[in-house]
Amino acid sequence: MQKKDIGLATLVMTVGAIVAVMNPRFLSPINLANTANLIGLFGLFSIAEAFVIVTAGIELSIGSVIALIGVIFVDLIASFGVPWPVALAIVMALSATIGLLHGWLITRLKLQPFVVTLCGLLIYRGIARFYTRDGTAGFTFGSDFPMLEYLIAGRTAGVPHSVVAFLLVAVAAWFLLHRTVLGRHLFAVGKNPEAASFSGIDTTRVIIQAYVLCAFLTGISAVFFAMYTRSVQPSSHGNFYELYGIAAAVLGGFSLRGGEGSIIGVVLGVILLQVLQNLVNLLGIPSSLNFAVMGSVILAGVIADTQFSRYRDARRQAIAMAALEDGGKPQA
Repeated sequence: MQKKDIGLATLVMTVGAIVAVMNPRFLSPINLANTANLIGLFGLFSIAEAFVIVTAGIELSIGSVIALIGVIFVDLIASFGVPWPVALAIVMALSATIGLLHGWLITRLKLQPFVVTLCGLLIYRGIARFYTRDGTAGFTFGSDFPMLEYLIAGRTAGVPHSVVAFLLVAVAAWFLLHRTVLGRHLFAVGKNPEAASFSGIDTTRVIIQAYVLCAFLTGISAVFFAMYTRSVQPSSHGNFYELYGIAAAVLGGFSLRGGEGSIIGVVLGVILLQVLQNLVNLLGIPSSLNFAVMGSVILAGVIADTQFSRYRDARRQAIAMAALEDGGKPQA
């Protein structure tokens, strides 16, 4: 674990202890199970966001993609009778295609990630609403998909499968980022794309892969959310989820400048956000303040990241100057 991860883990435990003292219901089995389920659901797309942020990019269309993919997945099964494994394959292929499109627009047409994904946010939300005629896509009363419901919304030994999926994805993402060539390339492109290009890294391919990974994981998250709610209202489903993902990634040490971050940090960031969310609910604070809390967390994370970077740069300069001074002294 990095120093940032240790500090964040300490913060999570401290906040959790404070919440438990303020309201003992926090430690009730039902509340812990519900909180764990939400950590799994929100954690999937938070890791997705991290893959893009590490390249100094941004993905603002996550919430809209979750709405669109959720609508299509539910409708394929409920309205067209498509077997759920086939429906799952279709929506996952569509998710990867969305990521491929974003990566192509950013690398080939040299468009800014902010612009591309902001347009995606509007386009996919609009398509989802048009597809359902602004209605709700959901399973009909009495519809039963036991295997699908068990795999996606079920539990094993009391552990929600969303948590199992989140942990599996987190382990795979950690290995990919920190133990593979692609992971090193992602960090290199985010840190300095020109230097990465001169060193022989295909920066275009790396960036496209980052957006495809992000969209693919977002598609998985969309399926979990669709089965969790069992209905999708395209005008509101997934609203502001991209901000949650950004907040979790920034809290986890992923710099918006790119080239830094830890998957363990993202996991801890997701947990911290859900604990804070739980605190808001348990204390009876109006839910309208949820976004204020999230915005404050993002701001605090960015400020902390900026100050840490300044401190680190100043320390490096001081060490370099000290080395030069020592090297310039005459030897006895």
